[in-house]
Amino acid sequence: MTGFAGFPLAGLDFYEDLEADNSKAFWTAHKDIYARAVKEPMTALLAGLESDFGAAKIFRPYRDVRFSNDKSPYKTAQGAVVGAAQSVGWYVQIGAAGLYVGGGFYQGSPAQIALLRATIDDDVRGPELAAILAKLTKAGFTASGEKLKTKPKGYAADHPRIDLLRHKSLTCGKEFGAPAWLDTPRAAEEVRAAWETTRPLIEWLAAVVGSPPSW
Repeated sequence: MTGFAGFPLAGLDFYEDLEADNSKAFWTAHKDIYARAVKEPMTALLAGLESDFGAAKIFRPYRDVRFSNDKSPYKTAQGAVVGAAQSVGWYVQIGAAGLYVGGGFYQGSPAQIALLRATIDDDVRGPELAAILAKLTKAGFTASGEKLKTKPKGYAADHPRIDLLRHKSLTCGKEFGAPAWLDTPRAAEEVRAAWETTRPLIEWLAAVVGSPPSW
């Protein structure tokens, strides 16, 4: 892809050091590495993927610490999302551990969560989702997301898809780590392939929750 040459390993080293010293002094002294080895390649990657998936939002590197006991000022990974519908989209992240790619449903409204559960409860649409997730698991992806510890109100504890019904968010992703191709143009094709593999999940979720993304 034009402009994207891979994620330099210096970016992973930058985040490993930031985890050890999450301070303004460290950030100021190393922000040129962040720009060159993290933000610029992430921007180039997403520009190359835009024609197939849509425009992306790159998250700010600063944490919102107003309501957190952890006052560390900087995020220890760089993430970006491409929205397919409100609260549904593809995700990519680079950090000390390497590359993570996935997508799903997150930070949904109560109404969206209710729609999701009603659709999972349906004897046709619910098994569709279960089959999509099973295929993704076989392909090496891991399903996750915030879940209730008990059954959601209005659903039986012995429901055949009770585990899915407990979800308040539902994502599926793969940890790639730092393979030999991470700092080469091949990294873009690996992200593209992973996003295409998750497309059935993204399209299923987008059809359920409806409205277009707000970012």
